[in-house]
Amino acid sequence: MSDILSAQQLTSVRGERTLFRDLNLQLHAGELCQVQGPNGAGKSTLLRICAGLLQPQAGEVRYEQRLLAEVRSEYHQNLLFIGHKAGVKPELTAIENLEFFAAVQGQTFTQTPYALLAKVGLVGLEDIPAQQLSAGQQRRIALARLWCNQAKLWILDEPFTSLDVDGIQLLHGQFEAHLEAGGSILLTSHQPLNTLRGNVSNLVLEYQH
Repeated sequence: MSDILSAQQLTSVRGERTLFRDLNLQLHAGELCQVQGPNGAGKSTLLRICAGLLQPQAGEVRYEQRLLAEVRSEYHQNLLFIGHKAGVKPELTAIENLEFFAAVQGQTFTQTPYALLAKVGLVGLEDIPAQQLSAGQQRRIALARLWCNQAKLWILDEPFTSLDVDGIQLLHGQFEAHLEAGGSILLTSHQPLNTLRGNVSNLVLEYQH
């Protein structure tokens, strides 16, 4: 099985401390890889490197066996990255945020934005500015992108942050659907995923002193 995403011999340094050295990663179609480790181990840095947002000190990242630098436009069309923060625009409403995300990503809605927000439990809050919503509700706006995005690869930094039990279960279901459809997910989370149906692997980073 060919790799959707692979990293070879990655090294990342922050200040005078090496976060990780000679790190390797392979992610296949239909697979979820959960990156684990203590705070400061470099989990978010690794995800940002894999998303093409940071450069490593050494090593390379490939998309479908091709260097990211050679296929950057194609890669970003097939990538959905959601960082640790919700990333919503506070002055925009929930609906306007979804429309903004879709426009930036060049995506078209397969369902109406109202239907998408209903899926993530935001009925009645669609036209309220995000800055008036709770952290959990803002997170749900960001995660609604998972239902309106055709990207094959999802890179998600702590997607369960600020979600309640219902939100976590909803996200589990969407992960399973994406994997079943042949999509791939690279994520960091302290949330156990042992009940998730599908091909789940783990990559553990150690804190380097």
